[in-house]
Amino acid sequence: MTYFDPVLSNLGLFGNALLRTLEIVLYGALGSLVLGTIIAGFRVSPIPPLRAVGTAWVTLFRNCPLTIVLFFCAFALPEIGINASFFWFGILGLVLYTSAFVCEAVRSGINSVSAGQAEAARAVGLTFTQSLGNVVLPQALRTVVPPLGSVIIAMIKNSAIVGAFGVGGDLFSVYQTLVAARGLPVVPVLLGMAAGYLLITIPAGIGLGVLERKVAVAR
Repeated sequence: MTYFDPVLSNLGLFGNALLRTLEIVLYGALGSLVLGTIIAGFRVSPIPPLRAVGTAWVTLFRNCPLTIVLFFCAFALPEIGINASFFWFGILGLVLYTSAFVCEAVRSGINSVSAGQAEAARAVGLTFTQSLGNVVLPQALRTVVPPLGSVIIAMIKNSAIVGAFGVGGDLFSVYQTLVAARGLPVVPVLLGMAAGYLLITIPAGIGLGVLERKVAVAR
């Protein structure tokens, strides 16, 4: 029996857990990018109530621990009649939390675009929403690839916390299955779990680096 037999003999379990974690990451990334961009639009809106909502959103979720957000989604929402599986509650908490950081990254990119661009868009009759979506955001997103990349990598690692809330089938749950239930050695199982996360974060980092270089050339 080799030291890594607990991993090698359970490759199917690790593979399924990796796919489940990828599912969490993909849903979380798409949701947080969309929601964070919308909140960033609120933050730069000329309408004071929308700016107030955006500021409150970022202040709340950026300064609140992810575990508290997940607890609220998993246990408080059912108390007011909102019911779903722990999988979707976990993704919701991850999206709400990550969207605040996405918002600030996108807002910094919007602020980096010359004010003359927005003024020119308004001069030709575009509304705020049209100028933001058609003129400002396409230029802003080129400058926010590096900070957004850092946010997404952090979100991938935060998905392990989501797994602790009973999502089931993800990499975090492998520990419960192999160590707590079957009594297998802890260290090789943890190393296998770490390798699974590295299989996600390293390619994601490489892909984001390639995207960053292409965007830099485009600028």
